Formats: sequence, C-alpha cells, structure tokens
Amino acid sequence: MLDQPITLDTRTRVLDAAERIVQARGVPALTLEAAAREAGVSKGGLLYHFASKEALIAALMQRLAEYIQAQFEQTREAVPPGPGRTARACIAWQFDSPGPHDEHTDRASAIFLAAHHHDTALLAPVREVFARIRAAAESEGLPAGRGLAIMAACDGLFMAHMFRMWQPDAAQRAAIRAVLATLLEDAQ
Repeated sequence: MLDQPITLDTRTRVLDAAERIVQARGVPALTLEAAAREAGVSKGGLLYHFASKEALIAALMQRLAEYIQAQFEQTREAVPPGPGRTARACIAWQFDSPGPHDEHTDRASAIFLAAHHHDTALLAPVREVFARIRAAAESEGLPAGRGLAIMAACDGLFMAHMFRMWQPDAAQRAAIRAVLATLLEDAQ
C-alpha cells in the first residue's frame, strides 16, 4: 500500500495545473484546454468541475484565500496573546516564516495576478481575509493607526517581493523590523 503513488483528485490536479501555467507562462496562457492538458484530464473532465475560465480562477482565488487564512492563523497562534497580537503576527509572518517567500506563495502570487487581470471582483475571497486581519489589527489595543501601519508595511514588503520590485537584504530587513517593533513598544 505504501508503495502506491498518491492520486490527487481531478479538481486539485486542475487547480495545480492552472497555477503552474500562470506562473510559468503568464495569464494569457491560461485556457481551459491548457489547464486540462497540463492536468492530464479531458476537457470534459475539467468542465465538470469548472464551467468557465472565470470559474477556474474563482476556485483558485478561494483556495488562495484559504491558504492565506490558514498560514496567518498558524502564525498568529504562535504569538502570545495581548495588545497588538495581530500586528505582532504580521511582523512574525513577514520576517520569521517562510510563508511570504516560499514556492507556494510565488505560485499563489501568480494566481492573484491572474484574477486581477481577468476580473478584479474575483479577488473578493482574499480581500475578505485581509479585511478580517485588518479589523483585528485595528482593535487589539494599539494606539490608532499603529496596527494598520505595521500591516501596511508588511503588505508592502510582500508586494515588493511579488512584483519583483525590491528584495531587501538582511540588514535592510532587520532595520525595517526594528522600526516596526518600535510601533509596538507603547502597548507592551
């Protein structure tokens, strides 16, 4: 039994294939035919799960939102309770976990861009996750604006990574983290 390969369900194979296509060849290369071919399924098999390209991208965005939520919650649970817990989790997520910089996140970034390119309304599941994080950052006992400033800075670093605009070196990352930590000092 252990020697048999794990078979992913068709839906998961198609979603994984769509991520690979967008990451490797860009949004224009993502077609239902290409996703079916990459996943090794018939177009009919793909259409059973995804009736359109929009439905495929919507499913990718929902999966991305679930991944982001799970990763952030895992990070947040590791942060001790108290004022600014969500803001402290944003810092830990950005600076201490591989999440914002791992292969899965790079693939997910490509999907984010695909959804943005196709129809910005498809970003709704991810927007909802970040709205919940933002609401928590605003309500956890930090002076007004501090939790949001920390979240915005961490989001900015992630976007700089995602768009390959800037990759701070270790000294720059340490300096940014130190400045963000000062925003937490009054609440500790």
